[in-house]
Parts: sequence; C-alpha cells; structure tokens
Amino acid sequence: MSTEQGPVTPPEEMGATPPTQSADRPEPAESPQGPEADDRAAELDDLRDRWHRALADLDNLRKRHARELERERGTERARTAAAWLPVLDNLELALAHAGSDSSPVLEGVRAVRDQAVDVLTRLGYPRDDRTGVPFDPAEHEVVGVVEAEGAEPNTVVEVVRPGYGAGDSQLRPASVIVAKRQE
Repeated sequence: MSTEQGPVTPPEEMGATPPTQSADRPEPAESPQGPEADDRAAELDDLRDRWHRALADLDNLRKRHARELERERGTERARTAAAWLPVLDNLELALAHAGSDSSPVLEGVRAVRDQAVDVLTRLGYPRDDRTGVPFDPAEHEVVGVVEAEGAEPNTVVEVVRPGYGAGDSQLRPASVIVAKRQE
C-alpha cells in the first residue's frame, strides 16, 4: 500500500473561499462553539500557511535544479569538446605536413577536419584563426613576437594553433604571433 499522495489543491484554488467576517458585523469575542473551535481554526490557518510555504519551497527547488542542470550540461559539453581538441590538432598537423598533395586520403582527412570544426561550431565553440586583428589577451595567447613590415603593432600576424570558443564559452585561446612595435 502506497503512502504517497498527489498534490492537494487548496480550497481557494478550487473556487471555494473560506467564509469571512463581514465589515459591518463585528467579530464575536468567542465563537459559538467555544475556544476549542478557535484553536482548531488557528491550527488550520497555521497548517494552510505551512502548506503554502512548502509549495513555494518546492517551486524554488525545481527552478534551482533546472539552473544547476543546465550549468552541468554546459560544463560537460565543454569538457567533452576540449577532449577532442588534440585530435583536431593532429588532423591539422597531418594536413600541414602533406603540403599541396591532393590524394584522396588527404581529401578525406580534410573533410573529417572540416566536419569536426563544424561540430564544435554547432556546440557553441567557433574556430578562431583570424590574422590581421588586434591582439586581445582574452582571445589570444602570444607565442612569439616578430617585426612585420606593413602590420600595425600588436596585431596578429600568424596563427600557430587556432582557438575555439568566444567570450565566456572559450575552450582555448588561439596561439598567435604578434607584430611588435617598430623602433
């Protein structure tokens, strides 16, 4: 036999309203049934108040749980996507070593790399391999500084390793070489 009960709807929500004292009738000092009835009415009011508070607590718990669940999903999505970055880096390295060779195997590797980049983009981690943009420490990690003619100082002149993500959802910053100030 189960002891669980479904949610109980308060009388106010079912359309029934408790009787109230009329403004033109003064409240009697003691109800006709005596002090025992007053104690029961006070106890009923207390129980009704506790019930409303419990419903509010339950609603708050549901909302908090939904927020925590969404945060955990995002954390797990980032952890899983970050675990695939070395695989993507190795695909990039293989393509870089192949040079201009256009064999069917290399075309397949290029297609797999493009597919992986597309998956990361759909997960909310777009690829960042832009050059010619101003250096931003939130998006870039400097691995070298060079004199580059025609480039503005503190601009990205080469991307050594692309970054993924943007803003608060960044998996890793792009490793870049930056133009230094000309003296």
